[in-house]
Amino acid sequence: MDRDALPISELHATVKRQPYGDKYVNDPKTLGEHLRNRRMKMHLFQKDLAELFNVSEDCVTYWENGRSKPQVQFYPKIMSFLGFNPFFVDISTLGGRIRQYRYEHGLSHKTLGNLLDVDASTVGSWEKEESKPDFETKKRIEKLISNIKKLGLYAIF
Repeated sequence: MDRDALPISELHATVKRQPYGDKYVNDPKTLGEHLRNRRMKMHLFQKDLAELFNVSEDCVTYWENGRSKPQVQFYPKIMSFLGFNPFFVDISTLGGRIRQYRYEHGLSHKTLGNLLDVDASTVGSWEKEESKPDFETKKRIEKLISNIKKLGLYAIF
């Protein structure tokens, strides 16, 4: 029973696959989706990302699945890893510029408050535009945050 074999060149696979696996999201919207996509593009495991950020694997899993948000201290490394700032902040207001500065430097309200000799809740109030700093404090703030990155682009690891 002799049969002619099909030439290999005539076989076509029509399987639609994501370029980096089933978990890859084509239009990422959340921070976790952005982190997962970038990690997958770089062919890293969650374990590798955990080492990079000095957190547990579970922490990375929770970030990627949206179960928890990273603490502000991790924001600079996240921005650097992603190559952009995923935290939208309107820097047209003083409050927005304060928040942007905190995010870029990974500072909590308390840490920035200590730098400015004010309470952490005062920093939060300024960010929400609920109150305004006095003239001298505003000058110190403007000097401190004067070099916010306008484009929000960061070096990749």
